[in-house]
Amino acid sequence: MTSHLKRIATPKTWLISRKDTTYITKPKPGPHSLHNGIALSIALREFLKVARTAREAKIIIKSKDVFVDKRKRSDEKYPVGLMDIIELPQIELYYRILIDKKGRLQGVKTDAKEASIKLSRIESKSKIKGGKIQLSLSDGRIIITDKDVYSIGDTLQLALPEQKITAQIKCEKGALVLLTDGKHAGTIATADEISKDKIIVEAGKNQKYEVLKAHAFVVGKEKPALDSIKQLMEKTK
Repeated sequence: MTSHLKRIATPKTWLISRKDTTYITKPKPGPHSLHNGIALSIALREFLKVARTAREAKIIIKSKDVFVDKRKRSDEKYPVGLMDIIELPQIELYYRILIDKKGRLQGVKTDAKEASIKLSRIESKSKIKGGKIQLSLSDGRIIITDKDVYSIGDTLQLALPEQKITAQIKCEKGALVLLTDGKHAGTIATADEISKDKIIVEAGKNQKYEVLKAHAFVVGKEKPALDSIKQLMEKTK
């Protein structure tokens, strides 16, 4: 695996200029794929605007307190992706990674209170020793619980850094979903019909789409669970 990446070859999900320089920082393998995640240093330059160059971003990450989901990160190549929270508490900057109407990753500014809340989608579940339930989440987290009340496709609202489940947002009719991939990526719609693998969503008057259930991230019931997602809805109207 190469440790460098040409800008011109970066995924379309990256909201960057592709002609500034030849190469760009490639994120290391981690909780997000290359398609769905970018390097922390790129986020500092492109989203938070606290660095102008890769060198400046690296210095900030190495010398300052830079946190991702309340954990300090010192690797400029650490991958950040959908719903991750990047914060620089020393200068009171808090951003959540979301996707825009064109399916590109972007940072949406938030506050310290909301930076303690994380939404994660349940990707798989299994029963383990002792009758406990293991939940594998969209950001690579593993949650062990005694309660078998969660389903694949549901979203968990977690309190950070303790990772305590504070709410469950079910993937059901009437739920708000953020489409994360495909032709309509970045659209926030209402779930209408749900089958095992697909979901029909309504994005507006006479606008219904059938998408893969795996591409629908539940973000609220009747309204968005987070203000940053509400901001995204208003920007993409």
